Amino acid sequence: MDNHKFRNASLSDATRCFDVETSAYDGDEAATLEKISKRISNYPQGFLILEVDKVFVGFINSGCAYDVEMSDEDFKELIGHDPAAPNVVIMSVVVDPGYQGRGLSTALMSEFVKRMTDTKKETIHLMCKKHHVPLYEKFGYRYTQPSESDHGGVQWHEMMMELPKA
Repeated sequence: MDNHKFRNASLSDATRCFDVETSAYDGDEAATLEKISKRISNYPQGFLILEVDKVFVGFINSGCAYDVEMSDEDFKELIGHDPAAPNVVIMSVVVDPGYQGRGLSTALMSEFVKRMTDTKKETIHLMCKKHHVPLYEKFGYRYTQPSESDHGGVQWHEMMMELPKA
């Protein structure tokens, strides 16, 4: 892990985040550059970047809510986001396709969970495609339900993790 570095995003990272996001997600599933920039501006503490050998390879971005409604499309614009809220909602977990298969999503998720635990968050929520459910279960998430969201024309599945008390 000596060559791994985690840091919070800054606005200067927005274009690279957009490039990685669009390379990893299909069509309308990817966030726009405008949404990514807004997420960085409004909640950099929830926007974690992973660099390997000083190369930006992936990120997780999120917002926080008191009441989590995963199918709320407005939340992707951080409408209703409150950094003081106890529940974290992950919007993207992305590793550059050229770096996938190296355990980097595990490293990203572990660091993200640690940081959210350290800031006394209570839960982390996310949506994923069906084939990713077992991966997130390995990270400690539990399946909650099929999502009402049809973001990008895809069937999503909701998952949640209760965080340990710091």
